[in-house]
Amino acid sequence: MNESRFTLAYSPCPNDTFIFYNLIHSNLDPRIQIVEELKDVEELNQSAIIGRYDITKLSFSAYFQVADRYEILDSGSALGRGCGPLLIRRKGTDFTIAKAKSILSPGSMTTANLLLQLYAGNSDLPLHYKRYDKIIHELSQGNADLGVIIHEERFTYQDFGLEVLADLGEWWEKTTSYPIPLGCIAIKRSLGKGTKEQIDHLIKKSLQLAWQNPKEAKEYILANSQNKDLDVVQSHIDLYVNSFSESLGIEGHEAIQDLEARYRKLNKL
Repeated sequence: MNESRFTLAYSPCPNDTFIFYNLIHSNLDPRIQIVEELKDVEELNQSAIIGRYDITKLSFSAYFQVADRYEILDSGSALGRGCGPLLIRRKGTDFTIAKAKSILSPGSMTTANLLLQLYAGNSDLPLHYKRYDKIIHELSQGNADLGVIIHEERFTYQDFGLEVLADLGEWWEKTTSYPIPLGCIAIKRSLGKGTKEQIDHLIKKSLQLAWQNPKEAKEYILANSQNKDLDVVQSHIDLYVNSFSESLGIEGHEAIQDLEARYRKLNKL
């Protein structure tokens, strides 16, 4: 029996570790070996520029820049409603985008960064890039005026004396009526249609097994999550893992096409 070996990179966030746990730890297909790496999503975005991984989690904003080499899988994506990035500031301040001299962003290629630019109607903002889990601390210490938060930080920012200036996901939904496309799983086009279908099937199976037995992956998820609070971790999974994670469907593809059109218009492509 011939065995195929593929590299797979995804984030340590609970939604990804929940989805991929069984793919990595269960023998779903003895013909396929998956070697995983867990990296911050902006690291993954940058790595895709040089094609480091066979299969990788990507921000949709990054995917639009590497679509000539990668294509989206039907499974594993992060889309949804009520789960978009938040633009926040310290309580008691009156900073707005127009007044801000510094805005923290989780990465230049992140969908959060793209949504902020679309919301502002301006790609020339005073942006400074920090890993997503550093933004709340920096902002609470007064080292920036505004910040865009994602992932687990959605559930903890209020503990640091911060408040929401704008819910970028809510703005997107009201503007387009679509769920917000945040991140996808992409595979190298050079691997071919057959491999793409195999991997897609295995990710779906991995997710379905996780839904059937969610406790099995708990230790793996907690070991990799930046936040170790069980309630926060479960809230993260509940928010970001949904029917779009199993299959993008027509609505998911339409949402992605809308975001790409806005990305291209913003960047005059």
